[in-house]
Amino acid sequence: MTSLRFDAAKPTDAKRLANLRVKAMQPSLEAVGRFNQERARRRFLDTFVPEDTTMVFSGKQLLGFFELRDREDHLYLDHFYIAPEEQGRGIGSMILQWILRDAAERDLPVRLMALKGSAANKFYRLHGFEVTGQEEFDTRYQWVPEPE
Repeated sequence: MTSLRFDAAKPTDAKRLANLRVKAMQPSLEAVGRFNQERARRRFLDTFVPEDTTMVFSGKQLLGFFELRDREDHLYLDHFYIAPEEQGRGIGSMILQWILRDAAERDLPVRLMALKGSAANKFYRLHGFEVTGQEEFDTRYQWVPEPE
């Protein structure tokens, strides 16, 4: 089992995280004919909030990161990416379970959007997220904690 370490991001991490996002998103964006490396980098850099961003490591190796934005009535998972070479090993599930435990303790739903046609859609449905809407390129999801 991989031991994970969660570290808060700093402003100086922006470019490194944008590069990871581009690598992680490239197959999905290419599949829907929307891959543009600079647009993929800008979409992240234009909204990057270090205080909302958590980097995930195993030892010194960056495995991925997520941005969890604290809203009044929910948590919004804005970015969640695992390095392509680390995908398929259960790391994303371990991180998401940590996020969902935190949300359940706070009694808050988690909302997010996933690119239509991306493998992320299956991943989120397998973890209990339900579709709440569709946009041109994205599917909106929500996970609600079980009542006690």
